[in-house]
Amino acid sequence: MADAAANAPGQLASKRQDRETAANKNLPEGTNMAKYNDVLVGEMSWPEYADRMKKNPVVMLPVGAIEQHGPHLPLATDVIVPTEISIRVARETGGIVLPAVNYGYRSMPKCGGGDRYPGTTNMDAATIVGQVRDIVREQVRHGARNFCMVVGHYENQWIVTEGIIQAMREVENKGVRIMQLQYWDFLDNDTIERLFPGGLESMALEHAAVLETSMMMHLYPERVRLDLIPDNPSAQFPNYDMFPHVHEWVPDSGALTSAKRADAGKGGEIIEHYRRTISAAVKSEFK
Repeated sequence: MADAAANAPGQLASKRQDRETAANKNLPEGTNMAKYNDVLVGEMSWPEYADRMKKNPVVMLPVGAIEQHGPHLPLATDVIVPTEISIRVARETGGIVLPAVNYGYRSMPKCGGGDRYPGTTNMDAATIVGQVRDIVREQVRHGARNFCMVVGHYENQWIVTEGIIQAMREVENKGVRIMQLQYWDFLDNDTIERLFPGGLESMALEHAAVLETSMMMHLYPERVRLDLIPDNPSAQFPNYDMFPHVHEWVPDSGALTSAKRADAGKGGEIIEHYRRTISAAVKSEFK
């Protein structure tokens, strides 16, 4: 009877819905969706959203990219990591998290591997600028006044800044304040040295390498291809860019340096460090 109950059509449908919902949010199968509804705007009903807006929350917007991250990490890594950090910060600060901007400004060889890899999806700057501007403008229309942009894709930095500036031309007189941050800026040298004695090869080459792989191993171990973690030599780049891109500058794996020192436990410590330090910054600016 227990087996029959477990296979009842209603329960199977419920499990299938949970799997589909989790997949749509970059969450692992089996995730308890209820615990995410408290901060994820995309999981709220409109009355729930309206109620949260009455509390003047900090509205967090992860801005990522669909970009190659070696043979071992998902294309959406630059979306997953800032979203997970945003969720943790929002819970601590009373904020809410908007659905991420999934597509980013064009991948460059010296920081993201460039455009040679299948799946990397580049947007023009104007596209990202317009999305950020319009999202801010619409959220302000619904009552939002405090924002935190969490950049998860290196090439997005100044593009997101321009979107903010264009939005502020329209909404600054409504008392709007916007924080922009790149989460990796909160990882200090002392923490790196403590977790990885001797330091890392180069922070500039940490694409699909030790840090991102460690965080993904902690967050979603089932989505990391452990048997494909690259151990290639570090890329050697000149002090300039070339157009069209010179594909030979980038290791074939797409990782700009070895990821073999990646560790799930250390990834958890990194995520916790970001939660603590970014939450402190948000609380400081939005008292």
